[in-house]
Amino acid sequence: MNTMENLEKQLICPICLEMFTKPVVILPCQHNLCRKCANDVFQASNPYLPTRGGSLTSGGRFRCPSCRHEVVLDRHGVYGLQRNLLVENIIDMFKQESRSSSKPEPDRKEEMPMCDVHMEEKINIYCITHSVPTCSMCKVFGAHKDCEVEPISSIYQTKKMELNDSIAMMVGNNNRVQGIISQLEETCRAIEENGRRQKTLVCEKFDQLYSILEEKKRVMSQKVMTEQEDKLNYIQGLTRKYGDHLEESCKIVELGIQTMEEPEMALFLQSTKPLLEKISVASNTSHLAKVERGYEKMDHYDITFKKEAMALRSIDFIQDEEDEEEEDEDGETGAEEGEVALTVSGSSTVTAVSVQPSPPPQINSSPQDAGSAAST
Repeated sequence: MNTMENLEKQLICPICLEMFTKPVVILPCQHNLCRKCANDVFQASNPYLPTRGGSLTSGGRFRCPSCRHEVVLDRHGVYGLQRNLLVENIIDMFKQESRSSSKPEPDRKEEMPMCDVHMEEKINIYCITHSVPTCSMCKVFGAHKDCEVEPISSIYQTKKMELNDSIAMMVGNNNRVQGIISQLEETCRAIEENGRRQKTLVCEKFDQLYSILEEKKRVMSQKVMTEQEDKLNYIQGLTRKYGDHLEESCKIVELGIQTMEEPEMALFLQSTKPLLEKISVASNTSHLAKVERGYEKMDHYDITFKKEAMALRSIDFIQDEEDEEEEDEDGETGAEEGEVALTVSGSSTVTAVSVQPSPPPQINSSPQDAGSAAST
C-alpha cells in the first residue's frame, strides 16, 4: 500500500495538486503538467498575448513551476508540447490497480480532544462569540456561560468551506504573483539589452571625435551604466520581494491543504482561525511596489554630434598672427561659456563644444527607495 501511495505522489500535478489529467505534456526540463494547467500558467505569464477560443495560439514563454526552467513555445503554444504517453499509461494502470485492490477500510475509532479546563469533558460545542471549540461544562459553568454556542458538527462544514475557498483564492493569487515575477524577469532582460544598445551608440558617436572626447565618452558611458545598474538592482529587489512573498504563500497553501485533510472536527476548528488570519495577511500584495510602464527604457541617453563634427572638419592652421590673436580671444570666450580650447601643432587652436546628455525622466519609485523598502 505504501508503494501505491508513493506512486500516487509522483503522479500529482504541481499546479492543480491533483492527479495528472490527460493529456499530460512533458516540458524540456522533463517535468510534467496537465495540458490545461500548462495553458493556465502560460496565460498568467503572458497576459497580453492574443488568444483564440480560450487558448493561446502564438508563441511565448513561461517558467516550469517545479524548477523554474524557462520553457519557450512555438506558434502552436502549449499544444506544441510533446505528450508524455508513458505517464498517461502509468496513470491508467494506477487507476485500474486502485479499483481492483480497493477494500473497505475498517472503521477508525474517533478520538475527540478533551477540554483543557474540565479534563473529563470532551470538546463537543463551538463558541460563536469567541470562535473557539469548547465543552458543555464551559457553557454551563465556565468561561463561555454567557456566550452563543452551536453544536460542533453544525459549524464544521461552514468553516471547512470557508477554508477551502480561501485556499482556492490563494492558489489563484500565487499564479498571478508567478506571472508578475516572469514579467519582472523579462523587464530585467529588456533593461540589459537597452543598456547595451545605448552604450554602443554612445561609443560609436564618441569614437568619431577621436581622443579629444575620450574622457567625455567615459563619463557618459558611466552614466548609462549607473542607471542600468540602479534599475536592475531595483527590479531584482522587487523580484526577490515577490519571490519571498510567493514562497511564504506556498507554505501557507501547503499548511492549508494539510489542515483540510484533518478528519477530526475539533482539531480542524482549533487550527482554522489562525490559518485563515495568515491567509488573509498573505493574500494582500498592496505593500509590494509596481514597476511604472516604460521604466526599462533608456532612450533619454540619445545624443548627436552633427555640430561638433562640422567644427572638427573646419579645423585648420592659423594663417597669420592677427588670426591667432582672434582665435585666442575666441578661446577665452569659449572657456567662459563652458567650451574647451585645444592647441594644434603649437600654433593653431580648435574649439570643441561640450555635450551633455538630456536628463533622465523622473520615475515614481527610485531604486534607492526600493532598496530601503526591501530592507524594511
